Amino acid sequence: MKRLAIPGAIVAVIVLLAVLAPVLGLPDPVRQDIGRRLTGTMAGSPLGRDEFGRDVFSRLVWGARTSLAVAFASAAIAGVVGTTLGLLGGWFRGFGEFLAVRTSDVVLCFPPVLLALLVVTLLGPGAGTLILVLSVLYLPGFVRVTYAEVLSARSHDYVEAVRALGAPTGRILLRTVLPNIAGPVLVQLSLAVASAVVLESGLSFLGLGVVPPSPSWGLMIRGARTTMDQAPLLLLWPCLALCLTILAMNLLCDALRDWVDPRTPGARVRLRPVDRLLPGLLPPPAASEETVLEVRGLTVEIATPRGPIRPVQDVSLRVRAGETLAVVGESGSGKSVTATAVMGLLPPAARVAAGAAWFAGRDLLRLPEPALRRLRGGPMAMVFQDPMSSLNPVHRVGDQVAEAVRAHARVSAAEARARALALFRRVGIADPERRLRAFPHEMSGGMRQRVMIAMALANRPQLLIADEPTTALDVTVQAQILDLLADLQRETGTALVFITHNLGVVAEIADSVTVMYAGQVVEQGDVAAVFGAPLHPYTRALLAAVPEGDHEPTGIPGVVPSPLAFPVGCRFAPRCAHARPACEAGPPPLEEAGPGRSVRCIRWAELRPTGAEAAA
Repeated sequence: MKRLAIPGAIVAVIVLLAVLAPVLGLPDPVRQDIGRRLTGTMAGSPLGRDEFGRDVFSRLVWGARTSLAVAFASAAIAGVVGTTLGLLGGWFRGFGEFLAVRTSDVVLCFPPVLLALLVVTLLGPGAGTLILVLSVLYLPGFVRVTYAEVLSARSHDYVEAVRALGAPTGRILLRTVLPNIAGPVLVQLSLAVASAVVLESGLSFLGLGVVPPSPSWGLMIRGARTTMDQAPLLLLWPCLALCLTILAMNLLCDALRDWVDPRTPGARVRLRPVDRLLPGLLPPPAASEETVLEVRGLTVEIATPRGPIRPVQDVSLRVRAGETLAVVGESGSGKSVTATAVMGLLPPAARVAAGAAWFAGRDLLRLPEPALRRLRGGPMAMVFQDPMSSLNPVHRVGDQVAEAVRAHARVSAAEARARALALFRRVGIADPERRLRAFPHEMSGGMRQRVMIAMALANRPQLLIADEPTTALDVTVQAQILDLLADLQRETGTALVFITHNLGVVAEIADSVTVMYAGQVVEQGDVAAVFGAPLHPYTRALLAAVPEGDHEPTGIPGVVPSPLAFPVGCRFAPRCAHARPACEAGPPPLEEAGPGRSVRCIRWAELRPTGAEAAA
């Protein structure tokens, strides 16, 4: 606020003088009095008279009215149109990107003065013509700044989190992306206004702008040039007004940019939150043994310069109501890609090449985006790995929950906030009334994760996908989050898909487990059965790598292969101590190995642990 005070006061005074010019009782700015030409300070004329005997102070004030009107109008038009084009081009890419960026390139090819000469020749000089010229000139700046910022913002986790919660595209752009790119756009606006004031003065000086005898700072400088030797102060006053206005506007927009961004130290936001992203509270679904989600043969394909790759291939899994399915494997195994495919959140370069994902009697992989949006954040929800990047940094956490409730339920703002407060209490957030007003960066990692869980559970979803929600949390906070998920799951009967690489967590919370490696499922089954008698060498290697008691963990040699270089046969064969030439001959199928058990290994039967080995 202190940084805003001085430049804000200066700009306010300048704008106020310009707006109130007709009622200030100033002398007529165009009335000439040749008998008093070039006179200095006198009664009623504190800055003297110009070369035609017109009052200099009155012309400064009325000139500010003209210059600022042209500058603000042209900057506003360029800002609205340019920001809109940049948003659409950066988000949708394709034709929108071509229209926004290439149109800007065409405009930039024209020198400003030549463009002004062309337009003035066609339309004639005047303030209206000047606004049109300046709007076109400043349009590319807004397009390019917005386009670049949208490209950066769309890859952030908090945007994906909003998509996962079912927000429509328009709301994402206006309520999530735009507030996060407001800082650079404000800076561009300040530059456009300041530059427009200068350019208006320059074009008016050249006779291409405001038509005499209308007052303008550029016309004042033009007139004072011919009398510099006799009255040098006539040149000083409009130049001083220009410098002061431009400096104050730049300082004001810089301070405003910092003020509206809560991530800036000392910043405070007073804007009303607008991210209506989350569902309202509904009665819990009836607990049953029926399948909530069944994925069959899911294959994801990504186009690359070296050809298409398949980071996920032939993945099948099933989770029932009230059950916790853990999906485990090293980084690069395809766990998160599988989850984002099910949620319909794959990046543009990726596509579902095969398979089905049945949820509530519908195939999620075949649903259009509007239908998926109605499911995301409602019947199915997702908790992302990093709550700091998944929460919108420019909105208070309570508002992100409360306002979002209203997007899925017709309730008042007060009721939505009350529901958010109840959710905060339910997930164990200390001092919930105060925490509702906190920004994400003002909370600890554990508290932010609780907020994410509250957001995901606001609609009592039938299916909750948690993508490594305890990563980077200390063991105490991790245990609290796991206990919280277990308690909420018991209350709501939600089916939970828990993605992790921590086998200790799997043993604690999961009912069944799916082990993935290099984009494929290599083993599935009940947690006790899989951990007690693992059938696949990769599952054994994962368990051997877990430190336990006096047991010294054994690392797995090598790394997960790149999707560009998957082996032809068993993908684990290059790292497997039990591999034989037959393992590398062709891809092994996923075989049934007993009730509820399956494994992808041609030697699983002969490598199956004996009773004594399993007991050990």
